[in-house]
Amino acid sequence: MERSKNDVWVGLFVLIGAAALVFLALQSANLLSLNWQPTYRVTALFDNIGGLKPKAAVRSAGVLVGRVADIRFDDQRFQAQVTLEMDTRYHFPKDSSLKVLTSGLLGEQYIGVEAGASEENLAAGDVVKSTQSAVVLENVISQFLYNSAADGGDKK
Repeated sequence: MERSKNDVWVGLFVLIGAAALVFLALQSANLLSLNWQPTYRVTALFDNIGGLKPKAAVRSAGVLVGRVADIRFDDQRFQAQVTLEMDTRYHFPKDSSLKVLTSGLLGEQYIGVEAGASEENLAAGDVVKSTQSAVVLENVISQFLYNSAADGGDKK
């Protein structure tokens, strides 16, 4: 009887440990976000979002202020339409700008918010006009090589 009780406790401990590992894996991969703060949605249009994914962070001054809720292709403007869920405790002016940034050299991409100077704040359903697309590494390298080739051709 005593051995049976110990087996149950060990089994329960193993299940709790496995559940904790699954929780940490999902949390670190941004597949699980536990946020009970009320939010409001704003939309922005970008020419290129690079590798931005839904549930990516929205940060201002390094602080998490929201998450990417949805990404769609606007076939009228031929741009990426990104819907953001911003925490209601953070208010940004209507003329704020959004940038697609990368954390680290090869890290994940996120949206950076740079506050504007308008008297009015963003509200639910607003569209942010000022956006800056992602810097695509392949485009930067090809531009560098093209400029190097053009400079080398002029030195003859």
